[in-house]
Amino acid sequence: MGSRDNVHFDDSRAEYCMEVKADNCGIVIFGASGDLTHRKLLPSLFNLFRRGLLPEHFFILGCARASLSDGSFRENIIGLLNNSLQYEAENIAEFSKHIYYIEFEYSNDAAYSALFDKLIQLEKLHKTGERRLFYLSTPPNLILPITRGLGQIGLAGEVPDPGHWPHLVIEKPFGHDSCSALALTEALSEYWKESQIYRIDHYLGKETVQNILVLRFANIVFESVWNRQYIDHVQITVGESDGVGSRAQYYEQAGTLRDMFQNHMLQMLALVAMEPPAEFTAERYREEKLKLLRAIRPFPQDSIKEYAVRGQYAAGVVSGENVPGYADEKGVAPGSTVETTTALKIMIDNWRWRGVPFYLRSGKRWAKRVSEIAIVFRHVPHSMFSPLTAEQLEANTLVLKIQPEEGVRLGLEAKRPGPKNCMSALSLDFDYKEFCAEASPDAYERLLLDCMASDQTLFVQKEEVQLAWSILTPVLDAWKAHENKDSLYLYPAGESGPAPIFDMLAKDGRQWRPL
Repeated sequence: MGSRDNVHFDDSRAEYCMEVKADNCGIVIFGASGDLTHRKLLPSLFNLFRRGLLPEHFFILGCARASLSDGSFRENIIGLLNNSLQYEAENIAEFSKHIYYIEFEYSNDAAYSALFDKLIQLEKLHKTGERRLFYLSTPPNLILPITRGLGQIGLAGEVPDPGHWPHLVIEKPFGHDSCSALALTEALSEYWKESQIYRIDHYLGKETVQNILVLRFANIVFESVWNRQYIDHVQITVGESDGVGSRAQYYEQAGTLRDMFQNHMLQMLALVAMEPPAEFTAERYREEKLKLLRAIRPFPQDSIKEYAVRGQYAAGVVSGENVPGYADEKGVAPGSTVETTTALKIMIDNWRWRGVPFYLRSGKRWAKRVSEIAIVFRHVPHSMFSPLTAEQLEANTLVLKIQPEEGVRLGLEAKRPGPKNCMSALSLDFDYKEFCAEASPDAYERLLLDCMASDQTLFVQKEEVQLAWSILTPVLDAWKAHENKDSLYLYPAGESGPAPIFDMLAKDGRQWRPL
């Protein structure tokens, strides 16, 4: 779509691009020795620090079972950050002065008392006031012990002093089905108000996911045709080339439907299909997402196979390497019927989308890693370019690329040099990396900053969680009733799912976009 010299962002409204700075606060990370903390949370906090977006007064307190001192934990983090060439040693040294650690046994009442005392000490040292961000980077079974422990010691209550707060950040999965999600919500409410809880879905922090709203609602050229009259169908695809790896124990309990669809996939669907909120505030924005989720047609139990297909990867070849099937991965139960790829056909019963199918697919051990949303428009009603028919002309397609590339692609028909009817498909591409001098911040940077700024816009409310589970639980129930594998299809690693996933679209006269 042109060179960097003639495609650029207009800086005339740069004053609206100023980032909100976080409140002074203490950040407490439970599960501080885990993979998420080291791979995402601490690097994201450091990037906020080097960008000048962390407050002047802050501290980070890691909590985990490992026996470490403040100094040894700091050294671990310094080593982690030093391994990245993009980080400056002086910034790392300054950042590390704000890092502390406490050995923590989650089921021990004395541990919460010790945590309380440590917080009082650090708050006095760093002058953060009683603003505390508790991040649960832990397995789901520790959510209730930790939140109850914090509540019983007095760390969950609203602070009388204005502007002071406790915030609770919870990673997915939130529950296992409708009943468990509701039970967890009710248990949390014993000590925590909904306004204090930040259910994090890192997809909502991705720049290209947030860009869905801007493309739709800030450009009349798109919003005016964003409806059943012009759009034939929508495809949302999230695929990974990796297998389950070390996450087999978790995956045996979750599977793709719980791991990806209950949160990421339905959230992206909601952003694509929701009505425009009156204003971009957390309350109005979340209201429209709820309305959209309520409009999703329930899956028919008597014909569930037409709307939901599941597969499991067998041995195959990915990137030229022989890889084992899911059943042979370490930690997988013999005869497991857990799905590693899922596709759903979702219908939305409202004025805008009646009759427009939304096809969602996600899986592991595909040929490549890809996340994208494709808006496939209808064919032109009539072709004046005889002998070419309307069906022979390529349908316009708007592709929102989320990862690994970030950008937008619009497919058009265009005249080529030569005879009058010499036409072909043309792609207009925008790539963030090519046209933006600064790389997109990691999704966790966006979400951590919003947590500290008390902005819940990009976080999931309890009603959304419950609605998502109510949509998907009938599918889970149908699959549970067929545990003899008659609804589970194998596919070789390196392919994007089993044949019935492709048949789902073929029966509708459509096909999946090639990856």
